[in-house]
Amino acid sequence: MGSKVLFTLKEVAEHNDPKDCWLIIHGKVYDVTKFLEDHPGGDDVLLSATGKDATNDFEDVGHSTTAKSMMDEFYVGDIDTATIPSKVEYTPPKQAHYNQDKTSEFIIKILQFLVPMVILGVAVGIRFYTKSV
Repeated sequence: MGSKVLFTLKEVAEHNDPKDCWLIIHGKVYDVTKFLEDHPGGDDVLLSATGKDATNDFEDVGHSTTAKSMMDEFYVGDIDTATIPSKVEYTPPKQAHYNQDKTSEFIIKILQFLVPMVILGVAVGIRFYTKSV
């Protein structure tokens, strides 16, 4: 067997319409043009996956063994992995650690101060009200 054909991401992305549709799955390039109308998920799913690595989309659907074995007939070559941008991992922004215990202590201290003040205020208010009536 001859040497493998390598395609760049740009080359694969140029095959992005119903008359000429290529996909990248697990580092392999597939020409799925003839399969578009037979694809159980519809041709839109395949067309929307052109120009990118569709491996995750393919795996998320959970294709059957039969579907996976059918792929061989659409295989045209491999992707030059150097042409696929590396995925950047999401790093959440650094935030101050939220300490539930400290917050609870703070609320308890405020209540320990405010509740007696409210009781005192009500008592004084009642006293002044009853004197003026």
